[in-house]
Amino acid sequence: MHLAGTSPQSDKQAKTIAFLEASGSYGRDIPVHRVDTHISHIFLVGDRAYKLKRAVKLDYLDFSTLEKRRYACLTELRLNRRTAPELYLDVQSVNQAPDGSIGFGDGEPIDWLVVMRRFDDDALLSAVADRGELSQPLIYRLADNIAQFHGSLHSVIIQDSHERLRAIIEENDRCLSDHIETIFPSFEVEKLLISSELLLEKLAPLLDVRGEAGHIRHCHGDLHLANICLWNGEPTLFDCLEFNQEMATIDMLYDIAFLLMDLCHRGLYPEANGLLNRYLDMTGEAGGIASIPLFLSMRAAIRAHVTATQSGLQTDKGKRNKLAESAKHYLATALQLLHTSPARLIAIGGLSGTGKSTLARLIAPKLGSPIGARLLRTDVLRKRMLGVAPEEHLEEQAYSAEQNEKVYAGLMDEISSALESGFTVIADGVFANQKMRDQIEGMAREQNVPFSGIWLEAPVEILKRRVEKRKGDASDADVAVVQKQSNTRVGDLGGWNTVDSSGSPEDVAAKILSVLPDVDEPYNAG
Repeated sequence: MHLAGTSPQSDKQAKTIAFLEASGSYGRDIPVHRVDTHISHIFLVGDRAYKLKRAVKLDYLDFSTLEKRRYACLTELRLNRRTAPELYLDVQSVNQAPDGSIGFGDGEPIDWLVVMRRFDDDALLSAVADRGELSQPLIYRLADNIAQFHGSLHSVIIQDSHERLRAIIEENDRCLSDHIETIFPSFEVEKLLISSELLLEKLAPLLDVRGEAGHIRHCHGDLHLANICLWNGEPTLFDCLEFNQEMATIDMLYDIAFLLMDLCHRGLYPEANGLLNRYLDMTGEAGGIASIPLFLSMRAAIRAHVTATQSGLQTDKGKRNKLAESAKHYLATALQLLHTSPARLIAIGGLSGTGKSTLARLIAPKLGSPIGARLLRTDVLRKRMLGVAPEEHLEEQAYSAEQNEKVYAGLMDEISSALESGFTVIADGVFANQKMRDQIEGMAREQNVPFSGIWLEAPVEILKRRVEKRKGDASDADVAVVQKQSNTRVGDLGGWNTVDSSGSPEDVAAKILSVLPDVDEPYNAG
């Protein structure tokens, strides 16, 4: 996205800005803090924020007239109320009275504002991430909220969806090329273009099917950590891309890819992997995951050239150099996220309380592509098949032999789809039945991918203590289930590796990784 083409801000906004900056303009003497972006001025006043659109015309937006700014404000209010109705309060005019005075009272509108509730900067998820406080429960609630939002949107049928993405890739290349030698090495820009176009051609049939099947919707469009805040304890999406409907009408996976890329760029690979897997579990969008590496890379490329342009506009040498280094980092991220490695299938089995899910979550970010492995859990799949949330308790009949057969059959389907998409898969289930172990090993042979089976064991008293401590987990197993399972005859484990899981999760995860053959150094090491 070019930042070039900016026209000078109209002088007619000078009076509006002067009025909004004055501490007495809001009915009381109160400090005003002004924040400027390339398309807006935001005035922070007490518990309110007033956003003024700059009178500019760019190659992707037009705020050059009063009516266009009014329409943009109304659109911003309407679209952001989809996810943050309590934050977006009103559209308000700034008026000029007959005597020429400027205010909120009677008169002729000379500009328009979006009025929002103000929240602390510490509430931004970018700040939460900086503090190291993106917990698993918070990541899961965020994924759930995004999934619910995407599910509420109307489908837009698009043919030749991959050609729209090709246009973005080509635009990214043009914008990156503007900064060759000054910031970016030419060979890296060329490598990104070639690699992106090759992957796009490979994915074209999938992308076009998704476009025609309703996976494209008018999404958020600018979904990164700084556009999500904690409001009343809930991760809340705000400040969507409102000024260009076409730019925000995208594949839902491309929408969430911005957030996933943001996490990866910050080195938060476990959080990115957890968010992706939870989102896929909640939406059933797993059929499109082959597109994730391309989407991630495209998002990073956009941030690379936008940051490079910001660097070029910066007069302060220190800030200019810092932005240039950030742009280089984004380009490196774009190249890294395109990387794929051969898929493999790993099954983690064991009785309830052996730590299967905890350990699977720990190793998933370290396997497969930079964003990690697809984690498929029978407990989560069972809940989805029955139409309930993963943490909702199910009665005993939901665990009948017949239902178990259905769950494992569904698991095999999802494993097959993920492997065909090029993702490494970790399957988390009890696998106490020889038939089920044979089925999953047969799936690996059918897909021609390496297979590793991990069987976890621990003393029954440890298993009981663990299930007693569970809270908010997809597993419904309790102490009685553990006691019943303790009499289970597992039979011959064949080539499965038996691992003692009674130690700390980190130590056991390291032990599992050590017995997996040919595990490369993870992309996110360190």
